[in-house]
Amino acid sequence: MPKIGRQTWDFSKGQGVYVAGVGTVAGQLESAGPLGRDFDVHLENDRVDGDTWEHSEQSMFGTAAQIALENARITSQELDMLIGADLNAQLTSFYLGLRGHSVPALGVYSACASICEALAIGGLIVHTQHGQRVLAGTSSHTSTAERQFRYPTEYGAQKPPTAQRTATGSGVAVLTNEPSRIQITHATVGKVMDYGVTSPWEMGAAMAPSAADTIRAHLNDTGRSLRDYDCVATGDLGHIGHTLLKELLTKEGLTDVGHLTDCGVLIYDSAQPDVFSGGSGGACCSLVTFGHLLKRVLNGSYKRILVSATGALLSAVSAQQHDSIPGVSHAIAFERKDGN
Repeated sequence: MPKIGRQTWDFSKGQGVYVAGVGTVAGQLESAGPLGRDFDVHLENDRVDGDTWEHSEQSMFGTAAQIALENARITSQELDMLIGADLNAQLTSFYLGLRGHSVPALGVYSACASICEALAIGGLIVHTQHGQRVLAGTSSHTSTAERQFRYPTEYGAQKPPTAQRTATGSGVAVLTNEPSRIQITHATVGKVMDYGVTSPWEMGAAMAPSAADTIRAHLNDTGRSLRDYDCVATGDLGHIGHTLLKELLTKEGLTDVGHLTDCGVLIYDSAQPDVFSGGSGGACCSLVTFGHLLKRVLNGSYKRILVSATGALLSAVSAQQHDSIPGVSHAIAFERKDGN
């Protein structure tokens, strides 16, 4: 497998990596947002089974995986690997939500950037012929994440305008070596970057430098420019982080930032309640990418897109110990392939 530059894996030659099917489950607020009709399942109640928030998130992950398998027209027994992540301790939504499938499983973690990490590893497995079919996905739930990283929603803590809402939902994709209309051509693995942000309400500021660094690394490694992509979407910087990203890239000489967008900006309407600076969470990028962006690739609106998911690497322990919050971003390039 050729590696180009320092950080990018090139899947475009040799054994191809293709998206065979996707599945999305969106929470109540996400379903009511501007992208609502693009999702497969629209929840009317974020407590799916009437039990706990955590069990509800596991259920969402399992449902999204089943939809992806059905759309790929395979069963779980035809998979070689499950790769996934969530924001709960010990990745319980992934492991417990998919425990009914007797398939080798790898849990990964890059916070809200985990979907692109999962896709990169899944793509590597398929491209190097260590597997033919891999399922990759993530989930998050506003009520499970808030009480782990900040305050339980029942506490009613007042949030500043810079805060972001953790998206409720799950997005899953099946990767295969069999040609389809969407191919993953490159994966750029990001570096951990720490700019000293300490507030858990400032996620956009914490993650924007890592997004800028990964996008720049991807362009340097591939020899491409922003103009070579119809859309460049970051994971979940929100409105504030998205503005910071454009400023950072412009200062570095990348002036063509007009078609940059952000999954955290797209998933909600600013008029919706309690969305503040936009969306975040493990499901934010996977919902927008699999539910919205890839649909635009399929219908021909986009020919080539770059998705650079972003993650804030804090934990309940590091936050209590007043550590700074490093960021990381991993990027995946998708291309439309006609004739498949």
